[in-house]
Amino acid sequence: MEIPEIDHLVFVTGDLGAGIAQIESLLGVQPVPGGRHPDFGTHNALLSLGPDTYLEVLAPDPSLDPPARGRLTDVWGARARGLFTWVAKSSDIQRAVDEATTPLGDVQPCRRMRPDGSILAWALSDPFVGRLGGAVPFLIDWGGSPHPAQTAPVAGSLEGFAIHHPEPERIERMLDSLGLSVTIERSERPHLVAQIRTPRGLVELK
Repeated sequence: MEIPEIDHLVFVTGDLGAGIAQIESLLGVQPVPGGRHPDFGTHNALLSLGPDTYLEVLAPDPSLDPPARGRLTDVWGARARGLFTWVAKSSDIQRAVDEATTPLGDVQPCRRMRPDGSILAWALSDPFVGRLGGAVPFLIDWGGSPHPAQTAPVAGSLEGFAIHHPEPERIERMLDSLGLSVTIERSERPHLVAQIRTPRGLVELK
């Protein structure tokens, strides 16, 4: 499976503690809390999959009021469980969004406080825009902020990534407009598959 310029994979769960336990049981390493996202009504935990790639465990944060557009995980829908979507790197995010034939929404500045009190800032294309079952990534530009993969516990290395979707040709055209090349398989329902090399061996995350 080809590996495009993946910044991170998003594993969605209804409860962060349960998601952390599930990922630890699969990969053998416990994700560490990353922070809260007031703009999205979520919080996360992270594991490194390489020097500039990581796994994000994302869940609704009941301590946060729902944003005006709703909690991001709710907007993504009830199917948003497990490895739901992905995020692609961009060094010129506004230009990429402007030139894409795929609607990605507006670029927005984001920030969150890390557990140590430091602030992490980045630019993101709108994650509320339709993901087509998680197949279409949103874009991220970390600017001068340190990449989260550099401080998260290392779970292994990402060795493969594929999109499964009922409309593979449509997904391929959309990704081509973003300059992304990904293995796409035809399937009855949208889902993602990642292959992660861990000390336990090769693990498939779905």
